[in-house]
Amino acid sequence: MSQFYSHRFILGIIMSPQLTLLPLLIKAIIPTMKRNFLMWLIMLVLFSACKPTTSPNELNNTKNSNNYIENKGSDTIVNLALAWAEQYQILHPEISISVTGGGTGTGIAALINKTVDIANASRKIKPEEIQAAKDNGVDPVEFVISRDAIAIVVNPENPIDQLTIQQISDIYSGKIENWSEVGGEDRPIVRLSRETNSGTHVYFLENVLRLGEKDNKTLFSTDTLLLPSSQGITTETSQNPNAIGYDGLGYVTPELKVIAVAVNSNGPYVIPSADTVNEGTYPIARDLYMYTDGQPTGVKKIYLDWIRSAEGQKIVKDLGFVPITNNP
Repeated sequence: MSQFYSHRFILGIIMSPQLTLLPLLIKAIIPTMKRNFLMWLIMLVLFSACKPTTSPNELNNTKNSNNYIENKGSDTIVNLALAWAEQYQILHPEISISVTGGGTGTGIAALINKTVDIANASRKIKPEEIQAAKDNGVDPVEFVISRDAIAIVVNPENPIDQLTIQQISDIYSGKIENWSEVGGEDRPIVRLSRETNSGTHVYFLENVLRLGEKDNKTLFSTDTLLLPSSQGITTETSQNPNAIGYDGLGYVTPELKVIAVAVNSNGPYVIPSADTVNEGTYPIARDLYMYTDGQPTGVKKIYLDWIRSAEGQKIVKDLGFVPITNNP
C-alpha cells in the first residue's frame, strides 16, 4: 500500500462509524514506538471533527423562533413583567420570553423600530409616537394589563400626613420650598423624581404638576433630583428626612411613609390602595399598558390573553398592583 493510499485509508476509517477497527489498523501499519503518539493524535482529530459547529443563524434560532417573545419598556412594569414571564414559562416551557426595562420611552421606541414584540408602558402612547410608528409601517395596538396608583412618599420622620394635588404641584414646581409652608417642620424640601424617559415621570408631570390641564406649562423645579429607578427613590427617601418622592404603588416599601392625597382642601384625603383605585377615590391613578404592532397572533396573543386572565391578574395583586376589574 502506497503512502498516499495509506493516508486515505486511515482517514476513511477515522470518519467511518466502524471505529473499532482503528486499533487494529494502527497495530498493523505503524511501528510500535510511534503507536501511542499517533493514537493520541488521531483521537484529538476525532474529537475536533466530532465537535458540533454552530452557524450565526443557528445562534439566533431561539430569538427568531415563533416561540420567542421579546418584551421591553416601563421600569414600573418590569418586575410584574418578569413575574408573568417566569410563571408562564413554567406552564409553557416551550416558550422563551425576554424581559428588559429601560423606561416607557425605550419600549415604545423599540416597538416603532420593530425590535421588540411587546412594549411595556406606564403611560399612553403619544400622538407623535403613533405617527412615527405609522411612518415606519408599525400599527400600535394598546392593551390595558393592570392599574396602578402613584403614591406620594416621604421619610417616616416627616410629620406631614396629607397633601392636596395643588400643594404637591407647588412643591415640585418650586413654589413651596419649605415643609413649614404645608404644616410641617422648618426644613428645606428635597424633591425626588424619576428620569424624563420614565412613563411615571411623564404621567406625574402632566397630571399632577400640571394638574391635568393641557395648556399648563409648569415644569419641575430645576433642583429636582432625577433618579433612574424606583429603588433610587426608595433609598433616598428612606434616608433623607427632608425628601419627597413619588412611585408606583407596587414599589412602596415599609421604609417609606405614604401621604394621603386630596383633589382639593375640602378632601377627602385618600391613601392609595387597590380598593381606592378601583373605587375611583384615589386621585393619582392610571392604567398600565402593553403595545404590539397590529393585533397580536400566535404565541403573543395567547400570552397577552393569559396576562389579562384571572391567573395572570392574581400575580398583579400579589405584587401590589391593581388588577383590571373587567377582563375583555
